[in-house]
Amino acid sequence: MAELPMVVVGAGPVGLAAAAELAERGLAPLVLERADRAGAAVAQWHHVRLFSPWSELVGPAAARLLSATGWRRPADAEYPTGEEWAARYLRPLADALGDRVRFGAEVVGVARRGREVDAGRDTEPLTVHVRAADGTETRITARAVVDASGTWGSPNPLGGDGLPALGERAAADRISYRVPDLTDDAVRARYTGAHVVIAGSGHSALTALVAFAGLAPSTRITWLLRRGGVGSAFGGGDADQLPARGALGLRAKAEVEAGRVAVVTGFRTERVDGRDLLSDNGQRVSGVDEVVVLTGFRPDLSWLSELRLALDPTLQAPVALAPLIDPNVHSCGTVHPHGVKELAHPEPDVYLAGMKSYGRAPTFLAMTGYEQVRSIAAAIAGDREAAERVELVLPETGVCGGAGVFDDAGTGAGGCCAPGEPELLTLASPKKR
Repeated sequence: MAELPMVVVGAGPVGLAAAAELAERGLAPLVLERADRAGAAVAQWHHVRLFSPWSELVGPAAARLLSATGWRRPADAEYPTGEEWAARYLRPLADALGDRVRFGAEVVGVARRGREVDAGRDTEPLTVHVRAADGTETRITARAVVDASGTWGSPNPLGGDGLPALGERAAADRISYRVPDLTDDAVRARYTGAHVVIAGSGHSALTALVAFAGLAPSTRITWLLRRGGVGSAFGGGDADQLPARGALGLRAKAEVEAGRVAVVTGFRTERVDGRDLLSDNGQRVSGVDEVVVLTGFRPDLSWLSELRLALDPTLQAPVALAPLIDPNVHSCGTVHPHGVKELAHPEPDVYLAGMKSYGRAPTFLAMTGYEQVRSIAAAIAGDREAAERVELVLPETGVCGGAGVFDDAGTGAGGCCAPGEPELLTLASPKKR
């Protein structure tokens, strides 16, 4: 099976980094991306600026591959927007990988060739079922599969029990599950003068609070928290090792203290009843025009159903990784760097990487993903020493963890180290020591 490709699902930051790592080791990566360009999810928050500078947003093997093309690396100390990250790094990286990246190719299933539950699975290669934009389906035989498809397409619902609240689907035209781009005139007009409810307690929610506060007093803003109090929701402030993230918490706190944002705690939404939201303990928020739901994301595991995955039943992350990323225990900085040992499954040569590997935990960092795929590529190449070696040191931020975080994990594109500044969202990565 040595001549078979290593299929990577998703042409985002971690998927492309995986392809670069595999190619550097002389393997044959094939990136399958259902969109028509690299960084399609990043493009959906093109207007936002990351917390982390360029020095922390470029994968090591990717940088080496790009350098051979004459690519000009952005200044390390600059903070890009989502559009700049895609345009100046992700798209050039996809171009450098050339025909090893295939667009308009949606992975709809992965299995063992000719095997279901019968014996002999481990002797057969993997088959990747792919649907093209025109509906045509093909199968690709693969030596290994790295799923770096992320969780951006599967936001958590408003309902407090993890399922949509009663009436939530019917009210879909008044509910957004992303931080709206208030720099767009049409979007801004939609919310101006309305009663806007923001649900969630992570950095995406703080981003939305600060952004919408700029529409006050004509726009009324209510912040719903499932937790019993605001507690540590504003983060570490000046103590945060990502200064833009700390500043965001301080700005959100100032908006609340100034009375531009009303806070309702202990609210777990059970029902959307017309323009009213009802909680499971009898609370009611009335006269709601728009709801912005920022309660985190979850992985889409439906097309992996034929694989033998070992996932934590709560976090939906690999069982060896789950205790290391439990958001009720860990912050962004206390999640230890990890690799193939923590990411392995009973199904050989199958790995979830990037945000997908974190399941429903909101503590993922971009540089952590780069370390994951470095280790995975080494393992696939048979270099166990390199696969088990840790090549990344993360800082201790101590501002994202604590009891109740998983209760109301309203994070953005990348996890607990998400949005900064009023209109900013981020896939932030840690600062190196």
